[in-house]
Amino acid sequence: MRLAPAALASLPANVARPLYDRDAQSVGIVHFGIGAFHRAHQAWYTDAAMNQGGAGWMITGVSLRSPGVARQMNPQDGLYTVAEQSAAGMALRIVGSVRNVLVGSEEPDAVIAAVAAPATRIVSLTVTEKGYCRRADGTLDFDLAHSLSFYYFVTQGLLARRKAGLGGVTLLSCDNLAENGAKLQALMLQYLDRHEPDLVEWFGAHCTCPSTMIDRIVPATTDEDRAAVAEALGDLADQACVVTEPFSQWVIEDRFASPRPHWEGVGAQLVAEVAPYETAKLRMLNGAHSLLAYCGLRAGHEYVHEAIADPALRGLAEQLMRHEAAPTITPAPGQDLAAYADALIARFANPCLNHRLSQIAMDGSQKIPQRWLETLAHNEAQGRACPAIREGLGAWILHLQGHNGTVDDPMADTLSRAAKSAEPMKALFGEGGPMAGVWPVKSVI
Repeated sequence: MRLAPAALASLPANVARPLYDRDAQSVGIVHFGIGAFHRAHQAWYTDAAMNQGGAGWMITGVSLRSPGVARQMNPQDGLYTVAEQSAAGMALRIVGSVRNVLVGSEEPDAVIAAVAAPATRIVSLTVTEKGYCRRADGTLDFDLAHSLSFYYFVTQGLLARRKAGLGGVTLLSCDNLAENGAKLQALMLQYLDRHEPDLVEWFGAHCTCPSTMIDRIVPATTDEDRAAVAEALGDLADQACVVTEPFSQWVIEDRFASPRPHWEGVGAQLVAEVAPYETAKLRMLNGAHSLLAYCGLRAGHEYVHEAIADPALRGLAEQLMRHEAAPTITPAPGQDLAAYADALIARFANPCLNHRLSQIAMDGSQKIPQRWLETLAHNEAQGRACPAIREGLGAWILHLQGHNGTVDDPMADTLSRAAKSAEPMKALFGEGGPMAGVWPVKSVI
C-alpha cells in the first residue's frame, strides 16, 4: 500500500502525524524547487506551525522541469515522511503541509494561477545556486532566465495580481547564497526591467525579499532509505520520504509583505540581521562540506562521515573552520563560533546519515566563490594564509579533470578544459578564465 490520508489512522503509534484538518486549509505558499531539502525544512516548519493552530498555510510545490517529485507526492495527496536519523534510532513524522505539486514545463498556466491566487502570501524558492541564472559577476544571465525559470512564472503571477487589484507577496529565498534576499531582489528587478518595466515600481512598493539562513543536512534519499521508512510505517510505501539529521536551524529576516506562518513558535529565529548566521554557515559548514567532498573523493571515500573519520581530512576541516573561516566572521550577540565548529564536526560524523560526497561536489562553480573565495580574500587582506582552502582548490581541479568521474556542473565543459591546461589555476581564475572576476583573490592564481 502507498501512504495516503486514509492510511494515517493505522500508522504505528510512534509515528507523528498532522494534527490539523488538511482539507480545511487554504494554500498560502507557492514553493519553487520542492526537493528533499525543502521537504525536510521549510515544509516541515510550516507543518509544525499548523500543528500549533496556524491556518491557511498549505503549500503548492512547483517543479520547474522534472515531473519526478510530482509523481512521488501527488498520488500520496502531498503527504510524506521526514525520518530523522541518529545513533538513538529513526524518528518519523508525517508532514501534511504540501497540498500538491505542479510541473512548470507541463502546466505553466496552473503555476501562474497559483502565484496569482488571492490567498497566496509567500512565494519561496529552493532552486540551488545555479537556479538563479547568474553570470560570474552576479548579474542575471537572460539567456538562462527564460520561460521555464522561476523569474517568468513569478513575473506573470505578479502581473495578474496587480491587474486583479491584489497585494504583492514575500519572495523568500531558502538557498545557500550570502544575502540571498538582496540578491533575489536585485535579480528580479533586472528581469522586470528587461521584460516588464512597468511592473518595477509596483514590485518595489508591494513585494519584499527577506534574507534567510537554513542549516540542516539532507542527503539524497536512497532505495534503502525508502525501504527502511516503509518498514517503520508498517509496510506502507512512501515514495517522497526524506532522511535528515535531528538538528535544524532557520534564521529569517523579519521583513514580510503580508502575514506569514508563526514559524518562530516552532523553532525558527526571526531577526533583524541574518548576515552573521549565513556567513558562518556558508564559510564554516558549507566550506568544510566542499572541502571534505573534493578531498574525500580524492582519498577514495564515499560519505561525509567516512571523510571526517579520516584524521588528515578532519584536520583540514578543523583548520578551515576554526583558523581560516571563523576569524573572518563578526558573530551576532550570543553566537559562539567555536561551539558551532564543535557541533559541525559531531554532525558530520553521524554514521546514520549517508551523505554522499558526490552530491556535495555538484555545481562547484556556483558554490566555491561564497564557500571558499570570500574566506580566502578576507585572510589575504590580513596577510594570513589558507592552507586548507588551497588544498581544497587543488582537489577541485582534480575533480574537474575527471578523477572522480563525470563532472556535474553547469559550466562543466569550460571548467574541465581550463583544469586540464598547463596552469589550471591561472586558466580558471585568470583574465579570460571561466571563474575570472568571481572574487578578487590574487593568491589563487
